[in-house]
Amino acid sequence: DVAGYEEVKEELREIVDYFKNPEDFKKIGSKIPKGVLMIGPPGTGKTLFAKAIAGESKVSFFSVSGSDFVEMFVGVGASCVRNMFIQAKKITPCIIFIDELDAVGRQRGYGVNGNNDEREQTLNQILVEMDGFEENPGIIIIAATNRPDILDKALLRPGRFDRKVYFGLPNIKEREEILKVHIKNIISKDINLSLIARGTPGFSGADLSNLINEASLL
Repeated sequence: DVAGYEEVKEELREIVDYFKNPEDFKKIGSKIPKGVLMIGPPGTGKTLFAKAIAGESKVSFFSVSGSDFVEMFVGVGASCVRNMFIQAKKITPCIIFIDELDAVGRQRGYGVNGNNDEREQTLNQILVEMDGFEENPGIIIIAATNRPDILDKALLRPGRFDRKVYFGLPNIKEREEILKVHIKNIISKDINLSLIARGTPGFSGADLSNLINEASLL
């Protein structure tokens, strides 16, 4: 269940529609973006939304964290990216989700050690793979970041991550909706969710989930 964030849902609904009815898009000559960049603070549901899109669309879902590539030996990260895209092309339609894109996608040219060499090689391979897509190949890449300011500009040019979706912290109405989802298994009739929502400004969805979990343990 994904509660709140109605504007985000509306922006992402196009991807679900594309996977469900690709021929409709082809008929009108519409091009679905190759890459969608989710931007927002930690805990605001970016990963949850990516999984929800795949589930609603009934397509395969590949998930990887950008930080995983940075910890590899030089050349291994780029090889993993190649293999991931090879596997994805075998089971299209599918979604490739890259969490913490900023860990591997930060601006090139500032590294002097092996870790940065590996990061830049991996980033280059991601760019190569995205450029190698045929039109409407049945693969959409969704990435998440909370640091769009440090991303390499090549990632953001048309034909790559050219669709950006912004996730803010939930407002009071959205906080109440999120609380309703997480409180389903708690048996109590005197819980005032509206009061809790008013008392939790600045909480992310993950913060609210943790709040309910901690309360259930008391």
